[in-house]
Amino acid sequence: MMGFGSFGQQDAAPMAEINTTPLVDVMLVLLVVFIVTAPVMTHAVKVELPKATASVQQVVKTPLRLTLKADGSLLDEQSVLNAAQLDAKLAAVFKADPQTEVHLYADKTVQYERIAQTMAAAQRAGLSKIGLMTNGQGG
Repeated sequence: MMGFGSFGQQDAAPMAEINTTPLVDVMLVLLVVFIVTAPVMTHAVKVELPKATASVQQVVKTPLRLTLKADGSLLDEQSVLNAAQLDAKLAAVFKADPQTEVHLYADKTVQYERIAQTMAAAQRAGLSKIGLMTNGQGG
């Protein structure tokens, strides 16, 4: 009995060659396509644009800075805030500009629960850009 691919050899090993002809054919077709389309993609239309002199105005938004001290007190730029004052301050900031960033400076000894409560208050007010600030020095 003759097995598939044996061609008369009874103990022949299975064929281990890969037919690369289709791969070469596909690569040559892709090469031709890219050679033909490359000049079309780099073709540009020359247009004389008008000149204008206008200064670029960048609006610098000042972030809301909140500071959590080691004793657990929360400060903004001016004074100490309690929970109700914090909610009112955050609501006023959101009403003025919903894209205002909140920068939270927390002492490293402050409990995480207090930080999470402050962040949750900002999110409840609608402020989504909240950053935890560090001193930027490793160690």
